[in-house]
Amino acid sequence: MSIIKVNNLCKTFKVKTKEPGLSGSIKSMFAPSYKEVKAVKDISFQVEKGEILAFIGPNGAGKSTTIKMMTGILHPSSGDIEVLGLNPAKDRRELSYKIGTVFGQKSQLWFHLPPLDSFNLLGNIYEMDKDKLKKRIEMLKEVFEIGDLMDVPVRKLSLGQRIRCEIAASILHEPEIIFLDEPTIGLDVVVKQKIRELILQLNKEEKTTIFLTSHDAGDIEQLCKRAIIINHGEVVLNETIKSLKYDYLNKKEIHIKYSDSVNLQDSKLNIIKHKGNAVKVQVDTTKQDIDEVLTTLIKCGKVNDITISEAPLEEVISLIYTQKKGGENYAINS
Repeated sequence: MSIIKVNNLCKTFKVKTKEPGLSGSIKSMFAPSYKEVKAVKDISFQVEKGEILAFIGPNGAGKSTTIKMMTGILHPSSGDIEVLGLNPAKDRRELSYKIGTVFGQKSQLWFHLPPLDSFNLLGNIYEMDKDKLKKRIEMLKEVFEIGDLMDVPVRKLSLGQRIRCEIAASILHEPEIIFLDEPTIGLDVVVKQKIRELILQLNKEEKTTIFLTSHDAGDIEQLCKRAIIINHGEVVLNETIKSLKYDYLNKKEIHIKYSDSVNLQDSKLNIIKHKGNAVKVQVDTTKQDIDEVLTTLIKCGKVNDITISEAPLEEVISLIYTQKKGGENYAINS
């Protein structure tokens, strides 16, 4: 069941322009001229209940503008949005009780107050029953391991501790959808993994739909099954993560280590590194059969170790960003 429906959504902003020269500066003060900028251009997509979706794109692609329209902060210039059966532009107050948001660079916790005070205040804002609020806070303290942080002012928390408290605060009122904008930005590897585990647990246990934006390929690869890629205000790709890697980047790397040195000069393989007994070979699966490449490599000498790896997701996404759109679906081969 689709709980987010976006159809032919557009958003245009008027941006003040500056004319060159002194007279232009004076004119711009008293009779400014404007140009229209289309931040979002006729995009359509749907999100299913319980799905973890990656909504990704470069800076300035239109991601934040789209999210702001979906949460009722901005009104669309044209098109339709339905979130949980509500129109965000008309039903923003009602919708706010059913959704949660976390912005990695902005806090909803009061900076000089401990998280517990913010939780209690948010509980009152969402008109939660006192007993239910108390039970919910106790549950979140245990799940997010923030019991010892509840009485510490937010300004004294580390970034990782604050993000855990931020996510807990955003789901305090048991929202059906949570919008996560760069939730792991600036975190170290260990804390990132913990945040990802918490998001997966939230999705599994409470069936919360997760709408995620992130520049971290690890977030996308570990959390999401589908990605919508937006660039210049347009949806350029809407695919499963598996298809994203399989269909749009057809190169694999074979790392092989031999017992002794080998000569591969006449093998006609694309050798990108050969140092001592270690060899790295790149295979374009649209032109070569990987089984044949492996057979050739194994025949060259005694193999101690062999690994086949796919291209990193960052590389896939980077290629998609730099390609020009050539229809609804366009293959990327390099």
